[in-house]
Amino acid sequence: MDSRRELTIVQMNDSHAYLDAHQELFWDGHRAVYRRAGGFGRVAAVLNEIRREKPGKVLAMDCGDTIHGTYPAVKSRGQALVPILNHIGFDAMTAHWEFAYGPERFKNIIQQLDYPMLAINCYDESTGELAFQPYLIRQVSGLRVGIIGIAATIVDKVMPAHFSEGLRFTLGNRELPGYIYRLKNDERVDLVVVLSHLGFPQEMELAREVDGIDVLLSGHTHNRLYRPAVINNTILIQSGCHGSFLGRLDLEIESGRIVHYDHHLFTLDEGIQPEPVVQHLVEQELAPHRERLSQVIGYTATGLHRNAALESTMDNFLMQGLMSTVDAHMAFSNGWRYGAPVQPGPITLDDLYNIIPVNPPVSTCKLTGDELWTMMEANLERTFARNPYDQMGGYVKRSMGINLYFKMENPSGHRIQELFVQGEPVRPDTVYDVVFVTNQGVPAQYGSERKTLGITAVEALHHYLLDAGQQPVEAPLQGSIVAI
Repeated sequence: MDSRRELTIVQMNDSHAYLDAHQELFWDGHRAVYRRAGGFGRVAAVLNEIRREKPGKVLAMDCGDTIHGTYPAVKSRGQALVPILNHIGFDAMTAHWEFAYGPERFKNIIQQLDYPMLAINCYDESTGELAFQPYLIRQVSGLRVGIIGIAATIVDKVMPAHFSEGLRFTLGNRELPGYIYRLKNDERVDLVVVLSHLGFPQEMELAREVDGIDVLLSGHTHNRLYRPAVINNTILIQSGCHGSFLGRLDLEIESGRIVHYDHHLFTLDEGIQPEPVVQHLVEQELAPHRERLSQVIGYTATGLHRNAALESTMDNFLMQGLMSTVDAHMAFSNGWRYGAPVQPGPITLDDLYNIIPVNPPVSTCKLTGDELWTMMEANLERTFARNPYDQMGGYVKRSMGINLYFKMENPSGHRIQELFVQGEPVRPDTVYDVVFVTNQGVPAQYGSERKTLGITAVEALHHYLLDAGQQPVEAPLQGSIVAI
């Protein structure tokens, strides 16, 4: 009798609530090209086809960043995604931006989902107890599969305070070995799968130092892994972002050991017909907003995207919009990864909300040159720390009005080689006027005379485009942050 068992794991990560097809960026040699992809109807279609191919042998996993990121999701505080996700039928999820609505609202959403939220590293501050279910055991294909969740560790460290109200987050690396032991020795599982939203560098370190992880499903950093990473006998995959991709991992298991695997990263392009029921649900959620969001506000001559770690055209467009609201030497925002690209041509209101769905108020402050230098050194460390566990957040802080040249490989606090403001060498004691969005743009410990203006980021971009009229705006790379 053949004792080998087959199991197929399907992964979605960092979909950021992109309900329907949208522009996605791909590379063609040295050129960025744009093609429409994604949509939950296509997610459902591909997953259903795999389920038909492998009946009773499929697990569908969601690594989080799922119910926040587009106007319909934010407007409904995540509710728009519930019927869609339940119809798709994932087996488990973990989270990051889900906490943007506050822990209580997120827990309310979880109660409506037909599958659990898993996290071994999120604790109730008042009781010290776990805030969510730590693991799940699924019987599938004759196997007992243990699924452990690890939520984003940065929620209470760099995100706005209301994201983590009443909660405390750890890395999960200290807790994980105990759960693996429990699953393998007490629960007698055949396979341990870790569902994580720490980010690829941290998850590689986690797999290296913790024994016993058979499969690690990675999220947060938007990697399109066309080949799995294998470290310490752990198979690690990550599957892009915006719901434009799905990862498929086919496993053969014998005596609690993976003896063979195949991996495929699906691009959910327009050649895939959306699953009709899910597509109908998507249309229902989008219908009340379509007319307003489809308004053409202006035009861009530059393709706008965020697929770059140091500087991006999309954020240069955002910085230009911020600097159009007030006289300032420089502008800053988060180093966000999400945001579907905008190809040269019309810019709609929907595009503006995709660029900055949190739509924070525009703020100003004053920074000394010394504070600017210190703030940027801290940001470079959070992005490129040698110890992956010290990396916090997204890409390098987005900026305009400065030119910074740095050595990525240098130790913390010693990366910046030269720094200019408006083309002039920075002066430590000079006070500069700054415009920014969110506390991650300019953290509270830096600057003075912080003020919140009576305009939001989307409004600022809207006015900026209206002032340009029919003339397309340009947002080319300016060498704001350059690794040398």
